[in-house]
Amino acid sequence: MIRLLLARIGSALLVIFGVCTLVFLLIHLVPGDPVEAMLGESARPADRQALRAALGLDRPLAEQYLSYLGSLARLELGRSFQFERPVADLLAERIPATLELTGAALALALVVAVPLGVLAARNQGGALDSGAMGFSLLGISIPNFWLGPLLILVFSLWLGWTPVSGRDGPASLILPAVTLGSGLAAILARMVRSSVLEVLGEDYVRTARAKGLSEAVVIRRHALRNAWLPVLTLVGLQLGGLLGGAVITETVFAWPGVGSLLVEAIQNRDYPVVQAGVLLISLAYVLVNTLTDLVYLWVDPRIRLT
Repeated sequence: MIRLLLARIGSALLVIFGVCTLVFLLIHLVPGDPVEAMLGESARPADRQALRAALGLDRPLAEQYLSYLGSLARLELGRSFQFERPVADLLAERIPATLELTGAALALALVVAVPLGVLAARNQGGALDSGAMGFSLLGISIPNFWLGPLLILVFSLWLGWTPVSGRDGPASLILPAVTLGSGLAAILARMVRSSVLEVLGEDYVRTARAKGLSEAVVIRRHALRNAWLPVLTLVGLQLGGLLGGAVITETVFAWPGVGSLLVEAIQNRDYPVVQAGVLLISLAYVLVNTLTDLVYLWVDPRIRLT
């Protein structure tokens, strides 16, 4: 276990280093000038040059890169060009909102996907199975940037049941969570159905039925326990993807999380915030996948023996 843990940590650090390098290069090579975004087009050349020197943007790109890596090694994320505040403080203010949204979306996806997948597996080939898989296909096909405005139009503007945007109480969380969790629910429902169908054909399930156990007990005690392994892997992979999808969802609903901060920073060429925001999402993605691997090793002892 220790050897596997060290291998996972080593690969995670390598991925994080690659992400840091790629983000730094991309954000500095895309068109746009943060100095012009801060001062405007009418600013005098002398003022632009002075601000560029103050921000360290007049140095060679290689020197800026080494300075960036040195700051990360000291756990320093720098100061925001736009807000003139430490980036760490900005992220600390936005992280709770993002965690709230992703947690609600994940809970919603599990509550919908697990019963739906089990019902579809128990009624294979029937109308319920076709309906569940049709819902899954619809959920996978609809992008967040289209589903979000549609939900706002129906439930906020037409029916007036939920707030249009913002983070003002539990009601404002409903539409963003549905928007973000619908795609994950659709994917998980298909995986649960496939896993349960595979397990239902095993000998120990037939033995349980031969003992006279009810179908509900067979599903709950025998099928679901063993069907959770591939589902658990998919949940870990998709949970990291939720953070990426939260960028779009937070922008649509003006949700004050890391995603909306990242979009605003990109628009204003706020390099430190963009780099720190992408790094945070990458760290979360790598951490979730590493924890998923470790949980998988704990749940399935056969893997530790290979």
